[in-house]
Amino acid sequence: MRVYGSDRAGGRRLTESLTRGGQMAAALGLVAAFLLLTSPAGAQGFDVPVPAALLMDAHTGQILFAKRADEPFRPASLAKVMTLLVALDAAAAGEVSLADPVRASARAAAIGGSQVYLAQGEVHTLEALLKAIAIAGANDASIAVAEHIAGTEEAFVQRMNERARRLSMANSLFINSHGLPPSTGPDSSWTSARDIARAARELIRLYPVVLSWTSVRVETFRTEPLFNLYNTNDMIGWYEGLDGLRTGYTSEAGYLIVATAQRGDVRLIAVVMAADSAATREQATRALLDYGFNRFEARRLTAGVVGTVTVPDGNPRQLPVRIDEGARVLVPRGGAASVETAVEPRGELRAPIAAGSEVGEYVVRVGGSEALRLPLYAAEDVERAGFWTRLWRGVLRLFGGE
Repeated sequence: MRVYGSDRAGGRRLTESLTRGGQMAAALGLVAAFLLLTSPAGAQGFDVPVPAALLMDAHTGQILFAKRADEPFRPASLAKVMTLLVALDAAAAGEVSLADPVRASARAAAIGGSQVYLAQGEVHTLEALLKAIAIAGANDASIAVAEHIAGTEEAFVQRMNERARRLSMANSLFINSHGLPPSTGPDSSWTSARDIARAARELIRLYPVVLSWTSVRVETFRTEPLFNLYNTNDMIGWYEGLDGLRTGYTSEAGYLIVATAQRGDVRLIAVVMAADSAATREQATRALLDYGFNRFEARRLTAGVVGTVTVPDGNPRQLPVRIDEGARVLVPRGGAASVETAVEPRGELRAPIAAGSEVGEYVVRVGGSEALRLPLYAAEDVERAGFWTRLWRGVLRLFGGE
């Protein structure tokens, strides 16, 4: 969904017109700029100079801007978002501990690209290696972590793809834990802007500790010999609220980033795919985040019960449904866009249903376009109606009386 946006190139053209066209051109330019910034039609002109991009509200998953968002691209180090997610899943499940000693294999020590130059047999804690992945995008650390958790990198990659399927990442396939293209053969990892944004949202939602790693500009990895981790994201410390998440680059993939920033209670996730330079990647990321923070504001949705759904065999037959407290949607600033909502039950519901059970979706539309879907929960218990009640309801349905 695209709504109110700003066009910096348009601003530059307006400035040129002021110097060349005199007072009449100036007046027309000011009117055009006003319309660009305040009309829905002008919002459609917002763009970033990269092949694919996406802007997401991290709180709800609402999409604020999308450009070729479902087209697969090589992920380079963006694949490490999935590596971190699967590794932290394993730690949360008790399979491993962040304090575990991890020994680097010959395979990990031999990988190229971004690395912390692990020697075969070198030992570091799992947490230290995860930091090396998060901050510096270390390929050797990625392999060492994968082998420690799953026994082999191949088994770990299988977990990555299974996790991607659970997140409905339909345009993603991972063939290794680090994102480098294979040395031989045509196969490569793939992902889309929408898919990697979903993975990033899941990562920071479940494991916000990762943001304490990705917000670090420099950290010592080892003292003998001294090796420091330098954050590959040059925007850390320079863009307000930005605290992650992962950059990527290979000659095949171009320059990529999944970035996240928070201002107030709004956290955004911006994805840029296949930019032609690091400067273009940064320019596009800033433009996306500026667009989100400057053009949108949060509007709270009705808390508590938001409607009813029918339970044909329930007692009572009408079940009150609710959404989570604090639910919200981002809308264009100024309140010009209408917000409409609808209750959609999950097929034909059957009793009994316990309070708190998920029974459907709450669809939210902004300016006539679907913005997000929120889970609907039963607000109370519903027992199954007695035999005679169910029989009578069946008779009424048969004759069109219900």
